[in-house]
Amino acid sequence: MTLYSKIIGTGSYLPPKRVTNQELADQLAATGIETSDEWIVSRSGISARHYAEADVKSSDLAVAAARNALQMAGKSASDIDLIILATSTPDFFGGFPSTACVVQRKLGMANGSAAFDVQAVCSGFVYAVSIADSFIKSGAHKNVLVIGTEVFSRILDFKDRTTCVLFGDGAGAVVLSASNEPGILATKLHADGSYSDILCVPGSVAGGAVEGSAFLYMDGPAVFKLAVSVLEKVANETLAMAGMEASQIDWLVPHQANIRIMTSTAKKLGLPVEKMVVTVDQQGNTSAASIPMALDKAMRDGRIKPGQNVMMEGVGGGFTWGAVLARM
Repeated sequence: MTLYSKIIGTGSYLPPKRVTNQELADQLAATGIETSDEWIVSRSGISARHYAEADVKSSDLAVAAARNALQMAGKSASDIDLIILATSTPDFFGGFPSTACVVQRKLGMANGSAAFDVQAVCSGFVYAVSIADSFIKSGAHKNVLVIGTEVFSRILDFKDRTTCVLFGDGAGAVVLSASNEPGILATKLHADGSYSDILCVPGSVAGGAVEGSAFLYMDGPAVFKLAVSVLEKVANETLAMAGMEASQIDWLVPHQANIRIMTSTAKKLGLPVEKMVVTVDQQGNTSAASIPMALDKAMRDGRIKPGQNVMMEGVGGGFTWGAVLARM
């Protein structure tokens, strides 16, 4: 009997503080940085984003999203035998200890289950799902909690209007369980370290101090060009692995980075934009959290239905990219 992994629950969480483009423009104007709602929307499709309060960490957002996913799945935290958490904004320097272990503690899990973080920036959730799928298919684990969580507001340079307007905070989660029915149909992951400098936080910690910059840096045009190129290719690679055509995709759930990148990918795949889940307009780019948050929204509002095929794909710093094709 073939063993599969299947998504049986989704969850998400946005911190309450919502910041509109106008509010952000007013905040930046006070420091001499000019921008506007029109400028931000025209370049990204973003109208608002959410920021976590100063005392809220990535693990706090992750726990809230995880509880929602567990509730939908009909599972308790004690049923989970592996946590894989994707983040670029861990609770501690160097991700030590891992945010996954902090989440395990905050969920009250005392069953000794494994827990670790994945760092693939905006592709992190796709990477994490692919790893979880392999663990389940191997028989090593039965119920895996996969989380993407970010507090990107902590690493934004609010003197750089080209980046600070794009990102937000939030968390999304899924529960993958062993199943006799096909769930994750195919996954494909890529990376090219020769592009590591076009999207990064180019600082390091030495002697208790930051050397270099602790703020996010992005070469926008270079990222845009590469993202548009690789997302179509990896989607088609994943479809080929599953023996399927793009016409069989019911929903495209892309990383919510930029509406122009997203619509370009849909167009290249021959998919109408009506089949694409969009949250970037109200949530901004939440990096590793963006795909599971968008998936959860479409699951809970009834757009995504059982048995439908969902293509999830992401691209991020590293440079990393990948896709997951799932039957819900």
